[in-house]
Amino acid sequence: MDFLRPTTLADALALKAERPDAVPIAGGTDVMVELNFDKHRPAALLDLNRVTELAEWSRDGDTVRLGAAVSYTRLIEELGGPLPGLAIASRTVGSPQIRNRGTVGGNLGAASPAGDTAPVLLATGARVEVASAARGPRFIPADEFYVGVKRHALEPDELIVAVHLPAAAGPQQFAKIGTRNAMVIAVCSFAVALDPVRRAVGAAVGSAAPTPRRAPEAERFLAAELTDAGLWDSRVPPRDSVRRRFGELVADAASPIDDVRGTAAYRRHALSVLARRTLTWVWADYRKEGERTCA
Repeated sequence: MDFLRPTTLADALALKAERPDAVPIAGGTDVMVELNFDKHRPAALLDLNRVTELAEWSRDGDTVRLGAAVSYTRLIEELGGPLPGLAIASRTVGSPQIRNRGTVGGNLGAASPAGDTAPVLLATGARVEVASAARGPRFIPADEFYVGVKRHALEPDELIVAVHLPAAAGPQQFAKIGTRNAMVIAVCSFAVALDPVRRAVGAAVGSAAPTPRRAPEAERFLAAELTDAGLWDSRVPPRDSVRRRFGELVADAASPIDDVRGTAAYRRHALSVLARRTLTWVWADYRKEGERTCA
């Protein structure tokens, strides 16, 4: 196995063009597991730890550009304000040691349907910045990035460079079901994001379909209910019937399977519960924001 170690993004892209079979590695929290269990033995590893451009984040107005190698720990500590949903999801990833090493870019590269950050990326309308030496950068909407079980839309010579997310215009929440809160692969997961400015709702499920998946019918239903009832302005909690229907539509968006972690029926039930629960949490946060504004 060859070990390639570029020090700049340009060098990394050039090496990836020369060796499209090289597997990128930064935190290594997914790649090393496969190597240790001999599930995958690539011809080359492309170590990105010395590429400083990938370990930076910046904000331009209402958009946060998160470098692919920014760790979960840094995201939690430095970006909890503008990216609350992603910070919440990051807290559920593994142990502190794994959060110190793991990255959102690595989570995207693994393309697992159970990736903890994926539902947040979809619910918030993130875009994935990828690049190649030959064609330069391009942007892939998060809901088009995943194309199958552990399959993504990257070309063989491309690397994930960054993720672009809108800074939160309202509260966001994430929750997952598992045998523990962290250090566990999700049986299912769910993210919700409120955007009072656009009167819009984002919602997405994880570990309940071949890919992470948005719940567009649930998004449209809840946004319409909040608008028609004047709840965006009054901040009165949605009726129980609205929360139940929202949960049903979220569950309908999934297409889960039976596996060792849970049955398809359980996943649908759990997603409905998670949707109702996170809607309660996110609306409580929205009301608190209103109280602070009035004060």
